[in-house]
Amino acid sequence: MSEQKPGNDAPYYQHHVFFCLNDRVNGEDSCAHHGAKEMFDHCKARVKAEGLSGPGKVRVNKAGCLDRCAGGPIMAVYPEGVWYTYIDNDDIDEIVESHLKNGKVVERLLTPPDVGR
Repeated sequence: MSEQKPGNDAPYYQHHVFFCLNDRVNGEDSCAHHGAKEMFDHCKARVKAEGLSGPGKVRVNKAGCLDRCAGGPIMAVYPEGVWYTYIDNDDIDEIVESHLKNGKVVERLLTPPDVGR
């Protein structure tokens, strides 16, 4: 990953990671029911521990419903527009190491393109 700081020609963050933390209270399944908040916290801590956080690097954010509940729990990495379905801390660690640190998409965790709500 480049050490480039944001400027006029660079995005403010090289990777912006969005974790769906939506909690549907009407009985419908949602990412919050599958440990999304804990995985968000783990990812944020790993990114910081790896020295990847901050301007020009990686930002990990909470999000409401990303409308892909059937694949949940869901996270999206931009600007690439890569969507991941994860299960546990090991999956998050692999995404951080492979994608966010080394720029290689974790194919086995990709959310199928036809998965929606």
